[in-house]
Amino acid sequence: MTQTRQFFGTDGMRGTVGLAPMVPDTILALAHGAGRVFAAQHAVAGRKSRPTVLIGKDTRVSGYMLESLLEAGFTSAGVDVLMGGPLPTPAVA
Repeated sequence: MTQTRQFFGTDGMRGTVGLAPMVPDTILALAHGAGRVFAAQHAVAGRKSRPTVLIGKDTRVSGYMLESLLEAGFTSAGVDVLMGGPLPTPAVA
C-alpha cells in the first residue's frame, strides 16, 4: 500500500514555515500548478482574459515570503494576481 501525504486541511494548507511542506519550493510549485489549472479552465470556458486570483495574508512576518512565492507561481502560470495585503480570513472569502 502506498502512503499519500495530505497538505490541506479544512481551512487550507497548514504547517510551520521553513519545515516541509511550508518551504519555498513547495509553495512556488503549488501556486504554479494551481495557476495552470485555473488558466486551463479559463481557456475551456472560452474566456479571452486571463484568470485572476486574490492573495490575502495575516500580519505574521512569514506572510511576506508566502505572498511573494504565491505571486511568482501564479504569474508564471499566466494568472493575474491582486494583492490584498493583511486581511481577515472572511474578507478574502
